Amino acid sequence: MFTFETSDQKEVRRFRIAQFNGRTATVRSAQSPVTGHVRSIVENKSSVPAAWTITIIPEAPKPTLSLRPAPRARSFMEDHC
Repeated sequence: MFTFETSDQKEVRRFRIAQFNGRTATVRSAQSPVTGHVRSIVENKSSVPAAWTITIIPEAPKPTLSLRPAPRARSFMEDHC
């Protein structure tokens, strides 16, 4: 699990929407992105300004696909000449 604290209300709203809809959310941690499902958002009531602790369950990174050019299609004339 990945836990971090933020006081950005727009960011908290984005994570709440992702949690409600069951979508993944991405946050940058030390210049590397962490993507996963939001498990919890807890407000720290004693902090001024308001702060929230967000817990994300990271997903395994998806393998990158190697992009190769598609094979060239043969034309009708090549087949019948």
